[in-house]
Amino acid sequence: QVQLVESGGGLVQAGGSLRLACAASGGTFSSYTMGWFRQAPGKEREFVAAISWDVRGTRHADSVKGRFTISRDNAKNTLYLQMNSLKPEDTAVYYCAADPWGRLSTVPAHFGSWGQGTQVTVSS
Repeated sequence: QVQLVESGGGLVQAGGSLRLACAASGGTFSSYTMGWFRQAPGKEREFVAAISWDVRGTRHADSVKGRFTISRDNAKNTLYLQMNSLKPEDTAVYYCAADPWGRLSTVPAHFGSWGQGTQVTVSS
């Protein structure tokens, strides 16, 4: 089973940018659909973005379209989330996740492996 470790979170002012990374080890990263999810205090985990194993397919939540971009480097076993024009409502713990079945899904239950999360805080 793949192990996932996120990095790149932090505190940023509204309008700023951050780039999250998710390093994978074990498993076969290049064959997995990968996703980013986030969870704010008192709220359910929500879909942010997903990318197919071959990079041909991506999905972004409506709330982040035009601001966030998911990407991956299969040679480096790494997933990325470029976050621009950050808003206070983007504050959450961000998780990366892997789906070995290749679905470009928005459903957390479809992702079998999860990282420990990285905190993103956007101040107004």
